[in-house]
Amino acid sequence: MDFQPYPFEKLQALIKDIPTQAGRITLTIGEPQFPTPQNICNALKENVDLLNKYPKTAGEEYVKDSMRNFVKRRFNVELQPNELIPTFGTREVLFNFPQFYLFNKKSPVIAHPNPFYQIYEGAGIAAKAKTIYMPLIAANDFMPSLTKEQMQECDFVILNSPNNPTGATMPLELLKQWVEYALEYDFLLLNDECYSEIYSQDKPASILQASVAVGNTNFKNILALNSISKRSSAPGLRSGFIAGDSEILKEYLQYRTYVGCASPLPLQKAASIAWNDEKHTEFSRAQYAKNLELAKEIFSPKIPNLPIPSETFYVWLPVDDDLAFTRNLLQQENILVLPGSFLSRTDAQGKNPGSNFVRLALVYEETIIKDALLRIAKWI
Repeated sequence: MDFQPYPFEKLQALIKDIPTQAGRITLTIGEPQFPTPQNICNALKENVDLLNKYPKTAGEEYVKDSMRNFVKRRFNVELQPNELIPTFGTREVLFNFPQFYLFNKKSPVIAHPNPFYQIYEGAGIAAKAKTIYMPLIAANDFMPSLTKEQMQECDFVILNSPNNPTGATMPLELLKQWVEYALEYDFLLLNDECYSEIYSQDKPASILQASVAVGNTNFKNILALNSISKRSSAPGLRSGFIAGDSEILKEYLQYRTYVGCASPLPLQKAASIAWNDEKHTEFSRAQYAKNLELAKEIFSPKIPNLPIPSETFYVWLPVDDDLAFTRNLLQQENILVLPGSFLSRTDAQGKNPGSNFVRLALVYEETIIKDALLRIAKWI
C-alpha cells in the first residue's frame, strides 16, 4: 500500500538538522495538555479488577447508554440502541470503516476535505478507492463541496466539522444540504465531529441534527463520529462512537467482531463517567476560548482579516512559505509548528491548499500560549 509518511514524520525530516534546545514549545499536535479530570481517573483506578474479563465487541450497556445520553443532551437527538456502536476512539473507525463499506464496490470512490486528517486518505488507499479531494481555501470559507458529477460518482463522503486544521465549522443549514445530497445521490455521508465540544460561542451542530431536521429520522446514509479525547482531555482513554444508519451499523458491528479492538472494561467504566458528565468540560473549553481570543488580539494587528475560529483549538495561520517559516521559527524562537502542506495534497493544477499556512495547536495553558503567540507574531 502506497501510504505517504505521516505529517509528523515529514516534520522531523524537515528539522532534523536543527539542534534540540531546552524549553521548546511544541504547537504541532492536537493533544490536550490539561490533566484528565479526577472523577474519570478515579473510575479507571477503581475498576482495574475488571481486567480479568474479556470486553464485548458491542460494548457494555452502561457505556452505550452514556453515549446516547450525551447525544440526547447535547444535540437533542434520541438514538435507538442499534443506532450507535462504541469504538476504540475514532481513529480506528476512520481507518477500518471505509475498508468495510467499500469492500464490495466495483470501483469505489471516496471524497474528503483537503487539507485533512491523514487517516482519511490512508483509509481510501487501503480500500483501493479513487479519492476526490475537496479543497478548503479562503475563497470558499474553508467549506467542502462537490460538483453534481462528483456526487454521482461518490460512494462515500467524509466531512469534518468543526474542522481540523482550519477551525471552520459548517452551519446547520449547510449540513442539512449535505444530508439531502446524500439521499439524492445515494452516497454514504460521515461527519467526523471530534471537535464538536470545543467551542466558545454557538454550539456546533451535528450531522445527526441535520438529518432529523430534513425528516431523515432513521439516518439513512448518515453517520456521525465523536470522541472524548478533546472534550475530556483523555485521548489515552480511547473512547468514541459511530452513530446513525442502523442498517449499515448492523453489518459493521459484525465486521468489528473480527477486528478485535474492543475497549477494556476499566476504560469503559471511566468513559461512561466522562460521557455522562458535562461539568468537567467547562474548564478546558474556557481555556481554549481564552487562547483563541489571545490569538485574535495578537495576530489581528498583523493580519486584520485573519479568521480566528470559535471552535476547535487550532489557528490556521497564513504565511509566505510554510516550510521556511517552520524552520525559521524553530531556529529563532524554539517554537515548533506544523506546515500546512504536510496536511494537504497538491491538485492537478499544481496547487496545494495548505502550502501557505501553518497549523498552531493552542493546547497549553494561557501563559505559555501568550508567550508563544507574541513571539510568533514577530515573524508574520
